[in-house]
Amino acid sequence: MLTKEQKEWVEARSDKPIFVVPYDLRAGELYEKVKKKIQNLLGTETVIEHSGASSLGISGQDEIDVSVVIRKDQFALYISKLEKEFGPVKSHYPDRARFEVKEEGKKIDLKIVDVNHPNYIQGKIFEGYLRKHPEDLERYRVLKETSSGLSVKEYYRKKIEFINEILSRAGMLNDNL
Repeated sequence: MLTKEQKEWVEARSDKPIFVVPYDLRAGELYEKVKKKIQNLLGTETVIEHSGASSLGISGQDEIDVSVVIRKDQFALYISKLEKEFGPVKSHYPDRARFEVKEEGKKIDLKIVDVNHPNYIQGKIFEGYLRKHPEDLERYRVLKETSSGLSVKEYYRKKIEFINEILSRAGMLNDNL
């Protein structure tokens, strides 16, 4: 089941097909290269995370998700620093700013994310749960792979329904995470 806001977000997505590809064994190495570039700009104390399907070692949309995790009031400063290396921001939302980067021909979805935003917190809970529950990670991998070729709307509807299911479970098991 989706919330009202999730339904609205899904409905605004494209009807174009989405394609899921096998896990790229270079993901960890490429993440480390991008992380080093970011640390050279922002300092080694900056929190930089590898997230998404490639961090879980499963099939995905042929990209590596990299997040710079900061407070929202730091966005303007960090955006200006990152634009010097990675070019202009491609999209900006209340909880994140997104850059599109290539590293050795691989798409890197580089985001600045608000450490206090519910989307970030829920994403951490979701990925943490999957890391501790391999049977659900396998279900997620299969969901992604069998959704290849669906429209962006259909793909995200299925994906968000699964995420909501896991978050519901994680909420009940929060002390065990």
